[in-house]
Amino acid sequence: MRLSRSKSSYMWVWFFWLGGFYCVWLWLIVSKAQWAIAIEHWPMALAMAIGSYAAGSTPMGGGTVGFPVLVLLFELPASLGRDFSFAIQAIGMTSASIFILVRRQPLATSILNGAMMGSLVGTPLGIFFIAPYIPELWIKLIFAVVWASFGLLHLVRINEIAGHTGMTEFDERWDFKFGLWLGLVAGATITSSTGVGIDMVLYTALVLVCRADLKIAIPTSVVIMAFNSVLGVATKMLSGQGLQAGVYENWLAAAPVVALGAPLGVFIVAKIGRKPTLLVVAMLCVGQFVWTLFSEHQRLGLVGILISTFAVAVCLGGFEILRRWGATLVGDTDVHHPIAKRDEG
Repeated sequence: MRLSRSKSSYMWVWFFWLGGFYCVWLWLIVSKAQWAIAIEHWPMALAMAIGSYAAGSTPMGGGTVGFPVLVLLFELPASLGRDFSFAIQAIGMTSASIFILVRRQPLATSILNGAMMGSLVGTPLGIFFIAPYIPELWIKLIFAVVWASFGLLHLVRINEIAGHTGMTEFDERWDFKFGLWLGLVAGATITSSTGVGIDMVLYTALVLVCRADLKIAIPTSVVIMAFNSVLGVATKMLSGQGLQAGVYENWLAAAPVVALGAPLGVFIVAKIGRKPTLLVVAMLCVGQFVWTLFSEHQRLGLVGILISTFAVAVCLGGFEILRRWGATLVGDTDVHHPIAKRDEG
């Protein structure tokens, strides 16, 4: 009962954030006469209605839908898809994170703190020194390969992943260091080049190594992606790089949708369960890989298609190594209990 009262007593914080955001958005629309721009880009708002729900209810950010819609459907540059992912998640994932925090949902706090610290260094480094040198085609393939392997992992292991309860207990200093390295490496590589991904990396580590409950792993992944999205936008704007042309117009149309859609995903999935949503999104992840290979088959050739497919297999092999490592650690500690007993967040 005390937890229930705590949840309701802080909801005003989320409503305050929501009201503030919509005031700013309306000011942009009215004072700068940009309603026509928002209407013109309505297809992105429609796409992100689905993407924002997935962002709040799964470990895959809204960019998981936004990126392929812009890059594969609208045939826009992959760098635009990356910057849009940062920009739209800075609203949607932040809104979902505030919703999660005020409802006092359990988080893997030690690993999350470490991942934030690691990405605070890794993401800007990747934006400055790695992402600018990755060709557009490679950005597409990195996204396609990582998301396809993630989708296949869930299609094969969904029952096992959904069956975890609590979280394996480790030393909190180990948790922090583990999260630190995850944030540093994922932020510098996947996130800086695609605009998404650190959420999935952290989630995968939690469910495969720490055997975390989905009720812990998914909210934790939402919070880390919100942090990195804001960090990515701030890094690009403060450094003078700016965002790709076309990002603002699509953001203007989709932002008011994701501000509500992502928290709605957090709320609804608590009622219907996460397994059905994860399965649907997993199939979409595999589908976008097939779509990417088909749309780029002339540039890739048979060799490129085979290499991309092999890369998916390598990722799945890496997931299996993590899974076995987690099984070994569970055998060593033989401790499972709710995260609330070891983390206050």
